[in-house]
Amino acid sequence: MIFAHPYFLLLLLLLPVLAWLKGKQGEGAAFLYSSVDLVRPVSGIKRSRAGKILASLRWLALALCIIALAQPRLIKGETRIKASGIDIVVAIDLSGSMASEDFTENGKYVSRIDLSKEVVKNFINNRPNDRIGLVAFAGRAYIASPLTLDHDFLLQNLSRLCLGLIEDQTAIGSALMASVNRLRDLKSKSRIVILMTDGQNNAGKIAPLTAAEVAQSLGVKVYTIGVGKRGEARFPVTDMFGRKFYQNMKVDIDEDTLTKIANMTHGKYFRADSTDTLRKIYAEIDRMEKTDADVKKFQHFDELFGWAAGFGLLFLLTEVALSQTIWRKLP
Repeated sequence: MIFAHPYFLLLLLLLPVLAWLKGKQGEGAAFLYSSVDLVRPVSGIKRSRAGKILASLRWLALALCIIALAQPRLIKGETRIKASGIDIVVAIDLSGSMASEDFTENGKYVSRIDLSKEVVKNFINNRPNDRIGLVAFAGRAYIASPLTLDHDFLLQNLSRLCLGLIEDQTAIGSALMASVNRLRDLKSKSRIVILMTDGQNNAGKIAPLTAAEVAQSLGVKVYTIGVGKRGEARFPVTDMFGRKFYQNMKVDIDEDTLTKIANMTHGKYFRADSTDTLRKIYAEIDRMEKTDADVKKFQHFDELFGWAAGFGLLFLLTEVALSQTIWRKLP
């Protein structure tokens, strides 16, 4: 167990001094009366220790409150991890066209967004030593998760991503700039953006190649992935009665711009036109970016502030209740 603010514990040293000074004044009487006749019917009882017990409860409550101020916490575990020194931001397209089901897995059609999330999840699990963040974009770009080594937290945020969270269209330039901004102030061995999209830039105030120039000047490497088969894709549509059917939609990925972005930043452009290809792309990126360094990290701890404060309050309330009921002073 450790204390977040251990200097508060110094106040405990004052308690014996205050108790001694209080004792110099004598113990407080449990009963006060103006005439012996008032207590003659119970004159045979033993001397009460009520005053001493009540004082002890009060001192104990005060000690527990001081301990609570020091914020005790219980360390659940400590581990040494390998931090690679590689910081990665994955930018995922959440535009409506990502609902297209032009991938298959286990004999079933899978949407682009569902397959992308699954592959990104596996990529995160295979790189436990990297700080990874998420950017979600459609008509605008948003930070879905800051860069973190807490991959459980990261995967929770990834699972929350779904289509319709952001207004439709595709802001590739804004997504790339938001990703680069997450990396610009970090001192890392390698800073990487993986940008996945299935369309062309048609929203946002920043041109994709302008964002690429910023990434190039900051030394951020960008891997771009065009998601979707060539030609046409089956796109799910719901009619006014809630019935689902499919219609063919043209696949329109701006491969020229994505290639230029990758080349400008010394990255690489990939075309993911099948389930197996998308998995191999992330496997290749995984192989290309490797390095190790030791760091120390606390995994988890439990706060005990509430227990100390709760018991302190309990003792205080007990002292007040006893002093006002069975051990009440009689004037």
